[in-house]
Amino acid sequence: MSSSSLLALAATIALPVLALSLAATAWRVVRGPTLADRVLALDMLTAIAIGFMAVFSILTGYSLYIDIAIALGLVGFLATVAFARFILTRPGRKLPDTPPDRPRPNRPGQRRRRA
Repeated sequence: MSSSSLLALAATIALPVLALSLAATAWRVVRGPTLADRVLALDMLTAIAIGFMAVFSILTGYSLYIDIAIALGLVGFLATVAFARFILTRPGRKLPDTPPDRPRPNRPGQRRRRA
């Protein structure tokens, strides 16, 4: 078996695997349960689409799909950052409870603080 036929076989097997992962990730986008889960699922959908383009580029031998996949990766990254900023700044967001500050232990040569 030559290396090109082995690569074509691997690419042919990768397409249904990517299709199944695309379906499972699309389900996570729809179901949620939280907005953060949906954002992560959208980021994963971008990664799966990049995988599809890479496999399709291998099967067809057309290298322009790799350039498109790189551009999609950049757009996906920027979209994820924008969604994360939206999640952090949206109104009505409850901040997690933080424990009160504990006094630090004294270091040698450091004076004690009085409470």
